[in-house]
Amino acid sequence: MKLCVIPARGGSKRIPRKNIREFCGKPMIAWSIEAALASGCFDQVIVSTDDEEIASIAESFGAEVPFRRPADLADDHTATRPVVIHAIRETEKHFGRTEYVCVIYPTAPLIQVADLQRGLEHLIAAKADFAFSVTSYAYPIQRALRLTSSGGVSMFQPQHRQTRSQDLEPAYHDAGQFYWGRAEAFLEGRQTFSGASVPIILPRWRVVDIDTEEDWRQAELLSCALQELV
Repeated sequence: MKLCVIPARGGSKRIPRKNIREFCGKPMIAWSIEAALASGCFDQVIVSTDDEEIASIAESFGAEVPFRRPADLADDHTATRPVVIHAIRETEKHFGRTEYVCVIYPTAPLIQVADLQRGLEHLIAAKADFAFSVTSYAYPIQRALRLTSSGGVSMFQPQHRQTRSQDLEPAYHDAGQFYWGRAEAFLEGRQTFSGASVPIILPRWRVVDIDTEEDWRQAELLSCALQELV
C-alpha cells in the first residue's frame, strides 16, 4: 500500500489555526489534500490530527481521518517522525501492510502533482530510503555574513572572499513540501538526510516556508498569481 500522511495539529502558535486558515479561497490544508488525491500515487490519503475541526475539513476535501493523534504527539515540541510512525502503525493495524509512505505538510500550497509523482518514481528507481523536495540557495552560502557584537560584519568562510560565484559549489536546502520513503525506513528511524536519499529538485520560486505573516502573504500572492496563469 502507498500511504500519504498529512500531519496537521491544531495548536499552531506563530500563525493561529494556519492549517485551516483560508488561503486563496480554500483552507490551507485543502491544497495538500487535493494534490495528493490528484497525483494518483496513493491508496490512502490520511490526515493525522488532534483537532476535530481540522478532521472535519480534511474529510470534506476527500482525505481520511481514521484515528485521532494522541495528545503526547501534538505539542509544540513533537517532531514529525514520531507522528508519521504513529500514523503508519495505526493505518497498518486497520488496513494492512504499508510499503511506501509520503509525508506532505499541510502548509505546502505550492506543491505540484508532477513533483509527487516524480518523487515516487525516483524512490523506486534508485531503491532509496527516501526521496524528498529540495531547492537551491539563491546566494552562495560560502559568502554568508554574521553580525558581530561590535555592530559590524564578518564572513563565515573568509577564504572565499575573492572566489568567483561560478567556482563555488552550489548548496541546497530542504524545501519542506514532501518526503517519500519506504515504510521500514521511517519505522527503523533511518536518517532522511543521507546518501540513501535522493533529492527532488524544485525551482526556488515554488518554495516558501510559511512561518510568519510575511511568509503567508508572499505565498498567497504567488499561489494566486499562478492560478490566474493556468
